[in-house]
Amino acid sequence: MIGSYISIYGEVQGSGYRTWAKEQGSKLNLTGWARKASDGSIEIFVQGEEDKINDFVSLCWDGPNTAFIDEVLVKDTNLDDSISSFKIL
Repeated sequence: MIGSYISIYGEVQGSGYRTWAKEQGSKLNLTGWARKASDGSIEIFVQGEEDKINDFVSLCWDGPNTAFIDEVLVKDTNLDDSISSFKIL
């Protein structure tokens, strides 16, 4: 298992991106969270199998139909054993 911190930039606020991310993460059996950032981006922490996270990151470039993605930045990070599902913060 690995952990990744993902920042999504573009027209993402008000697009349902966090709910969409939760649905996609759950479908891929990933755990983590999604939240609004103060700069208008979306922050996502996700953990699980590396191939599933890679699939998730690829999906992040598309997002929900109402979002327009400019950039997706990914950083490796430590796992968080206290997280057992995918939540919206």
